[in-house]
Amino acid sequence: MTYAIVETGGKQYRVQEGDTLRVEKLTAGEGETVVFDKVLAISRDGKVTVGTPYIEGAKVTAKVAAHGKGPKIIVFKYHNKTNYRRKTGHRQPFTAITIESIEG
Repeated sequence: MTYAIVETGGKQYRVQEGDTLRVEKLTAGEGETVVFDKVLAISRDGKVTVGTPYIEGAKVTAKVAAHGKGPKIIVFKYHNKTNYRRKTGHRQPFTAITIESIEG
């Protein structure tokens, strides 16, 4: 079993070939191939390789499956005794990707 830990959008993800996951929005269009070169660790057959901080020459290739927005988050601000109320919402954009290969 081969897996890797990659960094994108300020977050770290554990990925395997064939995985589909949601990451922070990427600029690539649907159907395009994306290469993640910030690989922090790779595990092959129980042998783990860890970078300092990244592994040189390692890359993870993924295909953009879709773009979308996450569920609505309600932000409500309230100050007691001052008649202050503000209600806003937020939907975080994301990109769904499918991991194709892990090299390195």
